Amino acid sequence: MAKVVIFGVRDFASLAHYYLRTDSEHDVVAFTTHRAFLPEVPTFEGLPVVPMDELSSRYPTDQFCAFAPMSHSKMNRVREAVYQELKSIGYTLISYVSSRATCLNEGAIGDNCFILENNTIQPFVSIGNNVVLWSGNHIGHHSCIKDHCFFTSHVVLSGHCVVEPYCFLGVNATIRDQLTLAEGSLIGMSAIITKETEAWSVYKADGSRASKVSSKDLDF
Repeated sequence: MAKVVIFGVRDFASLAHYYLRTDSEHDVVAFTTHRAFLPEVPTFEGLPVVPMDELSSRYPTDQFCAFAPMSHSKMNRVREAVYQELKSIGYTLISYVSSRATCLNEGAIGDNCFILENNTIQPFVSIGNNVVLWSGNHIGHHSCIKDHCFFTSHVVLSGHCVVEPYCFLGVNATIRDQLTLAEGSLIGMSAIITKETEAWSVYKADGSRASKVSSKDLDF
């Protein structure tokens, strides 16, 4: 069990608070955000909200942990920046794995991961740091999901796949076995990927052809 400060004051932070409160042994004690985003009343979900520049003085890093379960904004790079900032301050970041997820990979999951209910993680899967798996995904055996990725819901990642950092996979996307998704691949809703992708490219549901738009340039 850890005493945890959650980053954020919006939906993801609210959901993280709910999951940790109802389905973990962790004790959420506060929220934090950057000073420019502090709410007028410095409370959220009935707990104090502390500006990041005061966090370590009020919640020392040797007594408290942090959790930053944020969205996929800017292809996960906003979440990565907060993750790196909290680590640079000295916090240990927890991961949350739902008790309703099926995890057969012997705990090969990094820090600051947010893995919700009804995910199936098969044997010999490795999951890196700062990864979000929303509800109901299938992660096939011997696959590797690297850092700062986001899976929405009902994604099928077949066996022996590699997902490089900063990838985003939309609802109902399907990835054929033994493929590599290159860094920053954006796989759209219901897309079926049968060939390896190109870095920072967008793949829509009409096949595995890359869009001419870079995923870096999307307001996403």
